[in-house]
Amino acid sequence: MIKKLTAIALAAAAMNAHAGNVLVVLSDAATLDLKAGKTFQTGFYLNELMQPVKMLLDAGHTITFATPNGKAPTLDKGSVNPMFFGGDQAALDAHQKLLEQLRLTDSANSPVVSLARVEQQGYGKYDAVYVPGGHAPMQDLLTSSALGKVLAAFHQDGKPTALVCHGPIALLSAMPDAKSFTMKLAQGATPTQPKWIYAGYKVTVFTNDEEEASKGQLGGGEMKFYPQTALQKAGLQFSKAANWQGNMVTDRELITGQNPASAALVGKELLARLQK
Repeated sequence: MIKKLTAIALAAAAMNAHAGNVLVVLSDAATLDLKAGKTFQTGFYLNELMQPVKMLLDAGHTITFATPNGKAPTLDKGSVNPMFFGGDQAALDAHQKLLEQLRLTDSANSPVVSLARVEQQGYGKYDAVYVPGGHAPMQDLLTSSALGKVLAAFHQDGKPTALVCHGPIALLSAMPDAKSFTMKLAQGATPTQPKWIYAGYKVTVFTNDEEEASKGQLGGGEMKFYPQTALQKAGLQFSKAANWQGNMVTDRELITGQNPASAALVGKELLARLQK
């Protein structure tokens, strides 16, 4: 009996020894500004956030949720669909229930902290960072200087940096002048390719073809620019799979996923990195 209890204790200790603290960064935005002054109601995609989050929590890791200003994030209601969970309604229900338990979107009780608070706590307490998609990152994360500091710190230390679907657009925040770069893109101009920490990295992101195929959801509106175009003009090496097929690209500390179907792949890779 004593031997059995000792074995259980050792197993638990081994699991805890690999436990990490993952910073999950979401957007403060609930809308995306489009061309001609139009807007689109958006937020984060349910499966893109919760599939990796559930994997991490189930494996014993700790998660800290943050947005640039510490505002509770918004769920894109269009993502509450079994199609994003392989047609499995039970899987959708389980992930939605966990989201409700975490109270992330509860403006009065959300555990979300600001990125300024994360900086005060020290980036060293975190072992990885994850940025899910939905269109919301296209509104604020791409030019967030606070997020740029996070990414620069993780880059310097070689810590896993995972992003999926529209999430990889957040990499632009690490540029010397992300606002000027994205403003030129929105104006249809060709920005000067910057010298920055991710220059030459291999990545994927929600593709131009996928944007074109799904633009009907914008209600007749048009995005100012597409993330694939932005990352390519920023000097990143882009690769893609067929529309809507899961696709993950890794390069050094970066882990990027192409679309909603890639979230589980990114989550598994992030788990593997944390367990090394």
